[in-house]
Amino acid sequence: MQSRRRRRIGIAGAVAGLGAAGLGAAVGIRKIAVGRVGLRPDPDAAEPFGSLRGRPLTVLADDGLPLHVEINGDDDAPLTVVFSHGYCLNQDTWHYQRRDLGVDHAGLRMVFWDQRSHGRSGRSKPSHATIDQTGADLYAVLRATVRQGDPVLLVGHSMGGMTIMALADRHPELFGDPSGVVARPGQGAAARVIGVAMANTSSGDLAEMTLGLPLVLAKVVRPLAPGVIRAIGRKAEFVDRTRQAGADLAFMVVRRMGFADKHVSPTMVDFVEQMIRATTIDVIAEFYPTLMGHKAKALEVLGRVPTVVLTGGEDRLTPAAHGRAIAVAIPDTELIEVAGAGHLLPMEYPGIVTAAIRRLIGRANSESQERTA
Repeated sequence: MQSRRRRRIGIAGAVAGLGAAGLGAAVGIRKIAVGRVGLRPDPDAAEPFGSLRGRPLTVLADDGLPLHVEINGDDDAPLTVVFSHGYCLNQDTWHYQRRDLGVDHAGLRMVFWDQRSHGRSGRSKPSHATIDQTGADLYAVLRATVRQGDPVLLVGHSMGGMTIMALADRHPELFGDPSGVVARPGQGAAARVIGVAMANTSSGDLAEMTLGLPLVLAKVVRPLAPGVIRAIGRKAEFVDRTRQAGADLAFMVVRRMGFADKHVSPTMVDFVEQMIRATTIDVIAEFYPTLMGHKAKALEVLGRVPTVVLTGGEDRLTPAAHGRAIAVAIPDTELIEVAGAGHLLPMEYPGIVTAAIRRLIGRANSESQERTA
């Protein structure tokens, strides 16, 4: 009986850890997977993932944590777009947008940053691994990179969209009417947010997701997931060593959980797996509760500016219904649902995401000019 229980918890824990943690608990290394899957042509085999860089800047969060920021474009550009990445990833999630938008929009300035404990940013205190704190971090990035009253467009993927919601909740004065922009004493300049784009973002109740599992199995997994994640977080060093020795399992898990396109580039999957593997298991465990407890907030604030919501019809981590719920709550939102896409829209269907940002730039600029005329 005891061994059966352990086996049941082990199976459920593996599923919960690899899925409910938002890709983060995937274990192993790429090893031979890329070559094995790559028997067919890979159009992205020569894509320089992870090599596109901007001018580095270190921004201190309100708790003193150093946040790694990179800037592409001229400082006197008329519009700045700030990109916030998702859980267990880093700013290189926006590889294609960084590559293509700068070419298409002369005078566009782009700001990319690594969320706390992710990428090149500093390691956060566990108690500060919350969505409310990442919203405060985004405010610090805006203060450091955008002059007071200058227009800015915010783009977020997954947890990055939640970060934007947290910013709107903490600083509603930044959104919409420029007369409402207020720089708090001693806190520097405040930008004027004129548009928002969110991809694969949750409206809340992530703890209820099925991860694409049959409902019966999902009901077994869900109650066990928080305990499993906390347990592996307490054994971080051991688990991280295991992740480094897990052959190509992680590649296949990331391909399954992050993408829906059966012909997705194995080089791209491999790159995403490397980003995830670079996020230590204790960081994954620390952020897990805040993601599971997330509730969509300040949507009425986002409704003050042009907004676009993108969803993947096959997203197992933040199902398309979450994006639809956000779009319903925000008047005049452009909702884009990509039927055959998974959780990593900015990489799996970069052209659709980039085109949506281009349209949003045009719409936001137009409406902003009308308000200030």
